Amino acid sequence: MFAQPKTLELGAEAGATGLDKYGTTGPRLGLLAGRTELVRPMRARAVELGLEARPMLVPAALRSLEQYRPERVLELVATTECVGDALAGRLGGRVTRTPVAIRLEGEDVLAEAMTRGGIEAPPVVPYEATAALAMLLLRGHGILTVHFAAMPPGTAALLIKFVPPETLERFGGAEAFAAAVDESLDELGRLLGDPSQLRALLAQADH
Repeated sequence: MFAQPKTLELGAEAGATGLDKYGTTGPRLGLLAGRTELVRPMRARAVELGLEARPMLVPAALRSLEQYRPERVLELVATTECVGDALAGRLGGRVTRTPVAIRLEGEDVLAEAMTRGGIEAPPVVPYEATAALAMLLLRGHGILTVHFAAMPPGTAALLIKFVPPETLERFGGAEAFAAAVDESLDELGRLLGDPSQLRALLAQADH
């Protein structure tokens, strides 16, 4: 994405990443690469400690690496930018951009929902508002965000990144995605005025 040298080209003796990252397809395990004389004893120690990936996952890891293309990463970023443009068309400055991702900050999610629901005092904190929005997107539109893909994120932001173009096309395009977020914010605004329904939604998200 940034035309930077690869890890081992920087003179590092070993480098690690995850196979659930950008341009790879899983499985969710770590990948270590480096000088053979260093990696070999590291792998042996990992086996001793029971940290080595199960052998049955090795073929999946190999397929993930075989299909990796740097050009694919650029495709994913470009698609994410299209989604960002569509969201900005509806939400304006509430959309935060980075070079590779789109974020709806939790504070902005809560503020926008309160405005739409006519709520003056926040009934939840930003993290809860984002969790509720993520649940509404999943339940109402089948959109699986980072909140449900793995472990909850460490911030209150709703994160959108590396959107596969074929997935977005099946969904109906960037405008359809933005419309789903827009509708879910409307619903969240209504729920903020009904604490019992909001609690039920958040409890559903926890499961």
